[in-house]
Amino acid sequence: MTQYSLDPVSLLPASTPVLVGPSGWNFPHWEGVIYPAGRRKGFHALEFIAERFDTVEIPASFESYPRPEVVKYWLDKSACNPRFQFVARLHRQFTHERRLDVPSVEAFCAALRPLRRAGKLGAVLMTFPWSFRFTQENRDYLIEVRRTFAEFPLVAELRHESWACPEAIGTLIDHRVGFANIDQPEHVRAMGPTAHLTSAIGYTRLHGKQRPDWYVDFDERLPSRGPGYRYSVAELDQWQVRVQDVAAFADRSFVFFTNDAGGQSFWNALAMKQRFALPKRQPVRTEGPLLRHLAMA
Repeated sequence: MTQYSLDPVSLLPASTPVLVGPSGWNFPHWEGVIYPAGRRKGFHALEFIAERFDTVEIPASFESYPRPEVVKYWLDKSACNPRFQFVARLHRQFTHERRLDVPSVEAFCAALRPLRRAGKLGAVLMTFPWSFRFTQENRDYLIEVRRTFAEFPLVAELRHESWACPEAIGTLIDHRVGFANIDQPEHVRAMGPTAHLTSAIGYTRLHGKQRPDWYVDFDERLPSRGPGYRYSVAELDQWQVRVQDVAAFADRSFVFFTNDAGGQSFWNALAMKQRFALPKRQPVRTEGPLLRHLAMA
């Protein structure tokens, strides 16, 4: 198994073209695996992550609205890295339950505004379930969500392959919604690996292959157990090329790993981050029709 130094100084080069990190940090099953066993006094998991990565996803915002004091805590604990960016997940009420009532929308926006004002909110990720297929009704709803949260840069994770059609991609481009290029467990009509760019934000999200009940709409609540899925060197090679294709035209790009079982998302994110920190990288391929379209726009 490849070993990586955990020295935070060695993991923060002067600049990186792509921001890479894990999805989440508050995992009890990381104690003794990623975090020190026993959690010494003064240890903070987010600070540990911010010393080693330039970004992280906030899974908790999918289940609840962050409280102001919690957001302030996040900003304080990530202050060790001035480049650090958060990506918040849009609450499930808006993506899964399809409820856009004004009080809830305002409460959620108010929760994220401190991050935006601090210049620390890289994007807001809308994670739609596999059952959210490309239909006229769902297209209209996605546009409605875009307009409802117009103050934030939005990225959509769309797990059903119907969203890969030209009309769906065009909708995202027209409304400046980023496309989350994902790797996910195999399923009927699951979105396959892509390298799409539909807004100024490049986005890649790698879930691994071993996720039970992945396509249940409310599967996000399932705990992560077991050794987890670790991406191989060959798999990371393939995704590195896709990320480079996207980053060539994006203003900023993010890569996240969600395979937190066994701490695998940490190790995979670290391996990917070090690839982009190297002085020499593989040539970027730009022959994709979508990327050509954006380059000429």
